[in-house]
Amino acid sequence: MNAHGFVHKYGDNVDTDVIIPARYLNTASHTELASHCMEDIDRDFVKNVKKGDIIVAAKNFGCGSSREHAPIAIQASGVSCVIASTFARIFYRNAINIGLPILECAEAAEDIRAGDEVEVDFDTGVIKNLSSGKSYKAQPFPPFIQNIIAKGGLLNSIMK
Repeated sequence: MNAHGFVHKYGDNVDTDVIIPARYLNTASHTELASHCMEDIDRDFVKNVKKGDIIVAAKNFGCGSSREHAPIAIQASGVSCVIASTFARIFYRNAINIGLPILECAEAAEDIRAGDEVEVDFDTGVIKNLSSGKSYKAQPFPPFIQNIIAKGGLLNSIMK
């Protein structure tokens, strides 16, 4: 499994209320959620995000409410991976449950800049910044999480 895209960069404590504001939680439509992803922190995100792009953030990404809508909005917007120094634990689990790959790597989160072209190998945990030529090593997913992500989420992994 791999990801390849351009970076949208954020700082510390990006909470679920700015990933998908509560005023949009009355819909189950992934497309509708994606159309409002990050709008309270980055009004241009939905205009600029392309399929395969990668979000890079600092500490405590996904803190706040335990809504599964947040990783769904990110994934439905086309983002292929989120890299952060650390994740809020409930966000981490919700992301894996829906099949959104996320990696913790403080060095990558600090060095990678907005607009950089990045490639991620989930099998090895290697993150390559193609813009700067630097590589970083995150902890690769264990096989059971690779299976969940490859099958598009927890429910799919146990149903298939």
